[in-house]
Amino acid sequence: MKEVKSPKKPLIYYALLAVLILLVLNALIVPIFDKQQVKEVDYGKFLTMVEDGQVNEVEIKETQISFTAKGDEKTTYETGRVEDSELVDRLYNADVKFTQDIPKENSPLLNFFLFWILPILIFIIIGQFIFRSMQKKMGGGNAMKFGKSKAKVYVEAESGKRFSDVAGQDEAKAALTEIVDFLHSPDKYKEMGAKLPKGALLVGPPGTGKTLLARAVAGEAKVPFFSISGSEFVEMFVGMGAARVRDLFKQAQEKAPCIVFIDEIDAIGKKRDNGMQSNDEREQTLNQLLTEMDGFDSSKGVVILAATNRPEILDKALLRPGRLDRRIPAELPDIRGREEILKVHSKGLKVEEDVNFHTIARSTAGASGADIANIANEAAIRAVKFDRKKVNQSDYMEAVETIIAGYQRTNAVISTREKLIISYHEIGHALVAAKQKHSAPVEKITIIPRTSGALGYTMQVDEEEKVLLSKEELFNKLTTLSGGRAAEEVIFQSITTGASNDIEQITKIARSMVTRYGMNDTFGMMALETQSNPYLGGDTSLTASAEFAAKVDVEVNKLVKAAYDKAENILTEHIDKLHELAKFLLEEETITGEEFMKILTSKEIKTFES
Repeated sequence: MKEVKSPKKPLIYYALLAVLILLVLNALIVPIFDKQQVKEVDYGKFLTMVEDGQVNEVEIKETQISFTAKGDEKTTYETGRVEDSELVDRLYNADVKFTQDIPKENSPLLNFFLFWILPILIFIIIGQFIFRSMQKKMGGGNAMKFGKSKAKVYVEAESGKRFSDVAGQDEAKAALTEIVDFLHSPDKYKEMGAKLPKGALLVGPPGTGKTLLARAVAGEAKVPFFSISGSEFVEMFVGMGAARVRDLFKQAQEKAPCIVFIDEIDAIGKKRDNGMQSNDEREQTLNQLLTEMDGFDSSKGVVILAATNRPEILDKALLRPGRLDRRIPAELPDIRGREEILKVHSKGLKVEEDVNFHTIARSTAGASGADIANIANEAAIRAVKFDRKKVNQSDYMEAVETIIAGYQRTNAVISTREKLIISYHEIGHALVAAKQKHSAPVEKITIIPRTSGALGYTMQVDEEEKVLLSKEELFNKLTTLSGGRAAEEVIFQSITTGASNDIEQITKIARSMVTRYGMNDTFGMMALETQSNPYLGGDTSLTASAEFAAKVDVEVNKLVKAAYDKAENILTEHIDKLHELAKFLLEEETITGEEFMKILTSKEIKTFES
């Protein structure tokens, strides 16, 4: 068993302990030895006792006189000293022993200790105490380690990641395999004259496994893995970031071959432009990073891997050949990749044999690897909640809906009329989608509210993964989204706030059709909008004159109105099925796509109680 050493006590602790001991000795021990009583008398009384022969011994001090009386050796008398020139004669005539106290001067060595050494020691103790207190507030550690790198070092046994643990990123793994092979067998590349790339930049949306890929490279190559975030280089102290960069590369060269991974490198690698002040701490750190990347020898086997969600803002000097030579995308996985990721994260779970991972993967279009890992975990939690021994298909599907729309609000209080409106709204979406050729099939319809704020939703799942969308498919999507509001107006001759999210999506798609996809009759193939941060939501900004901006709004409104009119016509034409399906959904609260299509395709019209 490993012995746990007690932490070393600070110097101030021993100093305070010594003072406490001295106080205790002074208060308790000293009075025991000093039992002699002291009695004060006036100077006249002292002279009278001298003349009567009652005084035994006298000690003349600088400001007072102490004496003892004959027959009473335990009592010491004290009186104030008076300028009396005849005092010595009186004591001599009375045959009294007397002495005079001469102040003793301290030795030069003692004076030097008291007036020089002792104050310095006191200041050192107080300074050390204050400095350690400040250190604890700033995160602890030795003051001399401010410039030390905070990189976490993982050896082969601690990393434990391999390419088999990474799914859905086949292209990224293929690009990184060459680096692994070079670290394994550098000699065959040297014979050919090839050089190991100094660095590679992993780019992609959050949650796609960039950090996992870097650790898998280290695990496959069986080399140490340094991991640090870009923000850890930037400190409140000027020059500390550059010092940490130097220390990081020094450690890496000592442990070569190895991999250095800098996560979120955009924290220090932003473009140096006029907006950045000169001698800025971040600029100094970036300059030091660039210098270090030029300075180390790649033949030793030190590889720099970096990751970011915003490659467009990185400094060009960081991306030039000889530094981050390669750009490796880690994109959102396709349907096959999502299925593989789901299987990887379900390995440690007890899963029913009939679970169809392909069906679940179809329902998670646009999900990242982190989202799918969360879905697998939510499915396992739900299985435990319902006291099942294994995770089944329903657990996975409910987990998908939980990630997309939040948890069910089964106790939400909604009036019957509002439930009826929500029911018509959702059936409006589903009915319009089913009556169009280029729409995804309806998978599920529910009017159970969710914690995300949705009062209900209609889930559509494409049978195949689509990379391109035609103008007809996008317009049909606008029509499907308009179906909810159109159903409210057709049935109740009134509209509600329930279509707010639909309106937002309709406007966004219609504007993209006009400004980015060239799907309009006015502007043709003219780009009127630019997209920034494609991996972080893809915010857009209009790059058109005020005159063209007004025309853009006209075109968008024309598309939206045409889609709404089409949805209204479809619902009016099939109003009997709209009534039938809405009443059925109101009673059941949740229906599957199969149930929906069965009622829609049946010729018999069923009636339900209102």
